Amino acid sequence: MKQKGFHRHLETPHQPLYWLLFGYILLGFFWPIVGWALLFYIIGTILTAFWRGRWWCGHICPRGNMFLHLLSKYSPHRPIPSFVRTVGFRLFVIVVIFASFGIGFYRAWGDWSAMGGVFWKTILITTIIGIILSFIYAPLTWCSFCPIGTLAAWASPKKKPLPKSFTGIHIDGSCDAKCKSCARVCPMQLTPYIARGESSGFLHPDCFKCGKCCQACPSKKVKLESVSGNPQINNH
Repeated sequence: MKQKGFHRHLETPHQPLYWLLFGYILLGFFWPIVGWALLFYIIGTILTAFWRGRWWCGHICPRGNMFLHLLSKYSPHRPIPSFVRTVGFRLFVIVVIFASFGIGFYRAWGDWSAMGGVFWKTILITTIIGIILSFIYAPLTWCSFCPIGTLAAWASPKKKPLPKSFTGIHIDGSCDAKCKSCARVCPMQLTPYIARGESSGFLHPDCFKCGKCCQACPSKKVKLESVSGNPQINNH
């Protein structure tokens, strides 16, 4: 009998933002200038990270939405290879992606449509890679070393004092961490329970603040709250 893995999918309420990704890829095929829309994503992801962490990745990014809520249903949820989370590997991916941007822009300089096509091709190729990795390992394998996500993680608040708009996972100190339900459903395969009782909450820079751990906690001791203590998700 095949042994059941530790990680699993958890269905949670969401908006199907992945249709924006499908539309981007389809329109960009006919009108490459559409590719420039990627700049909105890049700027939004990195800027919001300074006060909200990787919140954008879990709530706004259409590709993250596809991995979180669509492909997660069909992924085997195997452990994400640890080496893809290392600083060295993530830095390598950043260099490769931005070098490809530079080479592409150099060749297409002056042609706005062709330059937009550079962005479009990058999204197409990396989306295909992400989909393949979703079916080999886990749905957010690509997100573990996505170059823009990595920059957002590096920009995320990691200690007090936290920005007033910051929201994070808070685990009640009475949690005994025996069930590890929060870790089982975490799409990034993180371990929120290690921060039980911490006043600052779970500050891992790769946390998407998606709230799946809150929904999965059987004793409702995991909450997604703002710095002021206001709950951001109903886990009942």
